[in-house]
Amino acid sequence: MINIADFKRYTTRLSPLKYHEKQQKLFEDTYPIKYRFNIVHPGRRSGKTEIIGKRRLVARAVKGVKAPNPRYFVAAPTRDQVKKIYWRDLKVMTLPFQDPAKEPRESDLIIFLKGDREIHLVGMDKPERIEGSHWDGGVLDEYANMKKETWEEHVRPALSTPGRPPAWCDFVGVPEGRNHYYRLKQFGLSQMVELGEKSKWGVWHWNSEEILPPEEIALAKRDMDELTFQQEYLGEFVHFKGRAYYNFFEESHCAKLHYNPRNNLILCFDFNVDPGVAVIVQEQNLIDTKTMLPLVGTQCTGIIGEVWIPRNSNTVKVTEKIKEDWGEHEGKVLIYGDSSGGHRGSAKIRGSDWDLVNEVLEPVFGDRLFWKIPRKNPPVRSRVNAMNSRLKNTLGEIRLQVDPIRAPHVVNDFGGVSLLEGGNGEIDKKADEELTHVSDALGYYVCKEYPVIRKSDIVKKVVGF
Repeated sequence: MINIADFKRYTTRLSPLKYHEKQQKLFEDTYPIKYRFNIVHPGRRSGKTEIIGKRRLVARAVKGVKAPNPRYFVAAPTRDQVKKIYWRDLKVMTLPFQDPAKEPRESDLIIFLKGDREIHLVGMDKPERIEGSHWDGGVLDEYANMKKETWEEHVRPALSTPGRPPAWCDFVGVPEGRNHYYRLKQFGLSQMVELGEKSKWGVWHWNSEEILPPEEIALAKRDMDELTFQQEYLGEFVHFKGRAYYNFFEESHCAKLHYNPRNNLILCFDFNVDPGVAVIVQEQNLIDTKTMLPLVGTQCTGIIGEVWIPRNSNTVKVTEKIKEDWGEHEGKVLIYGDSSGGHRGSAKIRGSDWDLVNEVLEPVFGDRLFWKIPRKNPPVRSRVNAMNSRLKNTLGEIRLQVDPIRAPHVVNDFGGVSLLEGGNGEIDKKADEELTHVSDALGYYVCKEYPVIRKSDIVKKVVGF
């Protein structure tokens, strides 16, 4: 039995909240679980940790699952952070449900509940701490500040235990630029659009202006620059450094595009290993992003697909994936890409990268295959300028759109690729190893067909083919 003093502490701590509409909807989905994985990226001081990391976690842990020893976690970027944010509160919020025979363990940050249930507090400065035992659900708080491999390499595998119900996970935190949190959010949105009610992923957002008093918001606006306010209080994924593709905006450049099996199919290559990439393009009618209807007679470059092989890729694997996805295409197939792929070298035992592309695609497309490879690559600045001009010209006309479901990494590149500080328009290749590759591939095509300064520097067919 809980004593009177502890019961008073418990009831005081859990005083009723006046939920925002989206907060209420999210908390209503605690049980039954609508989405197995939830991405929650509201503004600061708007209730995300209280609602998701504390109240919803406790509700789920108390109920448990139909399996022995239900275990749940809440994690922050470091052990000190998770202890500071959660330890005292969770001990109070679980008082009526704690196992009377087991005191909370301060050294390991574990709270023991009745029915052999447990809540663990974990610091993700060492993500491997999450491995080794079964989990039935958990919360990653301030996920944007965790190591990018935390989810895929450590947490996600730990949520799949044979013989137990599927484990859930909530991702909570204010955005931090266009890093791995942004990419996960984009993936979650794509799953919701593609699968609808069958999606395992949900994305939730509200901003601090909807929660905090107007005078507090006004004070924050006076104290912050526009981009910082958008990130911290509006919960938006903004990009602070010099964006290479500054004319790209998701609301006007992302749309559900169309594929025509008889029109020219454009394949864009940038030879890389981790990841292995290609971009698939068709020129088509621009989509009105308000009505989602095509604007007949207004042509645009449409990115309708991509190849993305994250690890241990090679040219053959990328090209085989293109063959698998697009091998039934009936029209012409045009090849663009990095001129350096045409050089033979000691590492190219079977020939150049272009030899390998031809080896896979020529038997499929035959005389419908056309090569548009430059004798030398255009300067990086020329590619970037051509891409920005195609994204939006000085008249405000948009002539390039991306299907975010079929080409999510192209969207990530447009939003995340940076220029080197103090440089002369060079792309920062070291800021994020996953960025630049797909936009580089696309850039070879755009710079050839829509250059800011037009040149003729193309051979019709690779020598030897």
